[in-house]
Amino acid sequence: MPKATRPSVRPALIALGLLCFGVSVPATHAAESGWRAGLARVRITPDEPIAMSGYGPRVSEGVLDDLDAKALALEDDQGHRALLLTADLLFFRAPFAELLCREISRKTGLKREQVLLNASHTHAGPVFGVRDPDRFDLDENQRRIVRAYTDRIEEQLVALAVAAVADLKPAALAWGKGTADRFVMNRRLLDERGKCRGMGPNPQGPVDRDVPVLRVDRRGASPAALVFGCACHGVTLDGQNRKISGDYAGFAQRLVEEQHPGSQAMFVAGCGADANPEPRGGPTQEEWVVRHGETLGREVCRVAAGPLEPVRGPLCVQLEWTDLPLEHARSRGQLEEIAAGGSYWHARNAKGMLAVLDRGEPLPRHYRAPIALWQFGGDLTLVGLPGEAVADYVRLLQEALGPDRLWVAAYANESFGYLPTTPILAEGGHETIGLTLDVGLFSAGVEDVVVAAVRQLAEQAGRALRAR
Repeated sequence: MPKATRPSVRPALIALGLLCFGVSVPATHAAESGWRAGLARVRITPDEPIAMSGYGPRVSEGVLDDLDAKALALEDDQGHRALLLTADLLFFRAPFAELLCREISRKTGLKREQVLLNASHTHAGPVFGVRDPDRFDLDENQRRIVRAYTDRIEEQLVALAVAAVADLKPAALAWGKGTADRFVMNRRLLDERGKCRGMGPNPQGPVDRDVPVLRVDRRGASPAALVFGCACHGVTLDGQNRKISGDYAGFAQRLVEEQHPGSQAMFVAGCGADANPEPRGGPTQEEWVVRHGETLGREVCRVAAGPLEPVRGPLCVQLEWTDLPLEHARSRGQLEEIAAGGSYWHARNAKGMLAVLDRGEPLPRHYRAPIALWQFGGDLTLVGLPGEAVADYVRLLQEALGPDRLWVAAYANESFGYLPTTPILAEGGHETIGLTLDVGLFSAGVEDVVVAAVRQLAEQAGRALRAR
């Protein structure tokens, strides 16, 4: 499959593979809006065979499509700044995310709360980071390759942030919302007792099919950037695939950029922890990944060309480190039963809890995770939930904040595992596995804590809230 044509790279940034460019609308429109926006992008495709993340251990055998990381820096007319950094990766683990953000802060002067990370959650990307290599039985050669790749993308992503901030120019923002109704499908099958019996297409299950689109216009061409979301796992390519790919999100971004030459398309993963693309996998999966991406990309282009709502300032960004409650009251017998007969991740967590008890220590009661919220005047609220949040969080936050002018993203800043709701925990299934590298299973109160934290952030940021 031919690769997309890429814009030329500025000579000073060739060594890092970094590209920074500016495009826009007429100057008066951009200048009158009060916004300034900066853009940058970088190719992060591994240059050699590497362990792949998202399924079981496997080593890549070629590239289906390139991986990219992209940044959008924003500044309102009062000088308030924020940076969105997206990447065609499985997720950001906490140790790597915080190391990355410290370096971005050091190089740009941005505070931690001004930086929002989002990974597309492609399951055809590389293993990287400080802790994820330990999830797989990697030989020493692959560990060396993963370490080198981790060092490389850390340097690239920091430089990406610096370039975007340095690129700030007058801009105008507007947004709208479309629908991804053709391939996003709930994946949780329930039995007659209402318990999860496995994964498969469930047309009656909840999904978030919204496709929010933020259009950024700058001088010279229009649009300069299209930032868009979709709430669906990046698993069109299944565990038999050995080619590096951004999955449907990568192909969607590519189509948007082909339809808007000179623009930068950025994908923001939504609350799709319990949704899969359909169809997926099998002998025609490479055809389906292109088709799903093009379906989404065409919808983004349709929304971007239609009537959009202006997005004005001021910009208020918030980041709250929230204690998410974990189970700690299960008996030793219950934990031993899970350890002996549960799924791999449930059993792993149960064994970890038993080990804690064997050391005479108390079980952890909380996991501390970041919840982000960006408020754009009275026009738009962007919520960034950590972890793999299930679709029902969109409904819960719409009920708590009001449904209008609301964009709910997941996989934001870090991923510790799945973020379930109370009904999901009662039903069981894969989305209840809890923390995947630390020890702990989320308790039924976790959704209340998350919703309360988001509501408090929104109130502090000035969003007009729905009455309780």
